[in-house]
Amino acid sequence: MFDGIGFMELLLIGVLGLVVLGPERLPVAVRSISGWIRAMKKMANSVKDELEQELKIEQLHTDLKKAENQGLKNLAPELQDSIDQLKQAAESVNRPYQVEDAPSAKETPAKETPTTETASTENAKSDKPNG
Repeated sequence: MFDGIGFMELLLIGVLGLVVLGPERLPVAVRSISGWIRAMKKMANSVKDELEQELKIEQLHTDLKKAENQGLKNLAPELQDSIDQLKQAAESVNRPYQVEDAPSAKETPAKETPTTETASTENAKSDKPNG
């Protein structure tokens, strides 16, 4: 991060900051500057990730065009890999929308009805004071 700045320069900046801002405001200023630097790094990384994703999509698109021109026959290994990646992506998108069979009434167990003996014991328990 500080490629062109040595230890002496950092020490000089620290002393000047201490003189200008004072000991009360210097830690707050350092925290806010480090927060800005962290936010800029995060933003740069997100832009880099988005560009890499777009370049990958563009590469898959050009590979697909080449495969279409060749009629999907005798494809180069990298083109076949691109086609396989696209197939896997399409399957993963369609998978969440597949309808699962709901269990029928015959498969679900019937609820047991309490007998008079269990019902009377439950009523007797509820009549007791909590204590």
